[in-house]
Amino acid sequence: MAHQRLEFSMPASEAIVFDAFHHHHWRMRWDSLVSATHVLGGAPCPFVGAVTENAGAGALRGLSMRTQFVSYEPPRVAAATMLGRSFPFTRWAASMRHRAIAPHQSLLIYTYSFAVGPAVLRWVLEPIVKVIFDWQTRRRFARLRDFLSTHADEVALWQRNRAIDAVQQAS
Repeated sequence: MAHQRLEFSMPASEAIVFDAFHHHHWRMRWDSLVSATHVLGGAPCPFVGAVTENAGAGALRGLSMRTQFVSYEPPRVAAATMLGRSFPFTRWAASMRHRAIAPHQSLLIYTYSFAVGPAVLRWVLEPIVKVIFDWQTRRRFARLRDFLSTHADEVALWQRNRAIDAVQQAS
């Protein structure tokens, strides 16, 4: 089974990074790995127990994955596991942790594990898939970093407006 922990410095607070990743209308603006993503049932973002469908993009267009969130604690942590199979993966799980490191800077810690199949070819396939997955993950989070370097204020304004709307609806 492949397992890796990767860390990415982000030019925004952990709350902004968390929302830019998990609210699908933001994610579709920067995520190089998905052409479409949504929560079954239509929620704007995941929650514990939520099932998401994610269709691959570019060279990975044929790869689609259904995941279920096992943890979702904004703005600190989210974790999901794959439901069923999605070639070449027979098992897949990942978590994202966010930690403040300075004003308007945070650390995104991405940890994943997966197994590939068929089992008889795992010894040759898994190292190849891991190299590609690591490369694509680094590329993906570089795109998130680039997006936030120019759009973090836009996400922050959206967050403030959502908070104001929530207060007004509660009144």
